[in-house]
Amino acid sequence: MYIVPEHGRAEYGSVVFGPAMQRTPKGTEAIYLMAKEAFALNYRRLEWRCNSANAASMKGAERFGFHRDGLFRQHVVVKGRNRDIAWYSVIDQEWPAMRRAFEAWLAEDNFDSTGQQKKALQSVRKDMS
Repeated sequence: MYIVPEHGRAEYGSVVFGPAMQRTPKGTEAIYLMAKEAFALNYRRLEWRCNSANAASMKGAERFGFHRDGLFRQHVVVKGRNRDIAWYSVIDQEWPAMRRAFEAWLAEDNFDSTGQQKKALQSVRKDMS
């Protein structure tokens, strides 16, 4: 995980959600709260990077609204194997719209009486654009 205050950069690092947190309102709220804090602290860029073989992590980054910046090929060697790293980010100019989408998705009226979402986060974001 990298936090580089002099460049206004922070990264989510080594976040592991077990099944109880994956694709849940509390998991989404955790990502939202971390992003909200980073931008409140005047970071300009929030990064998400993951093993390019980790499809679930890449899908999560995209679901939350991070933009894919690219692929760092053979970025690291892990257990004797090359690992490509997928990079995603949100920048300060994008955060206000992203924040509004998170807040609309997390609102009580987006969930039915059983706690199931009425609209997906991606749909909320699309409707707001």
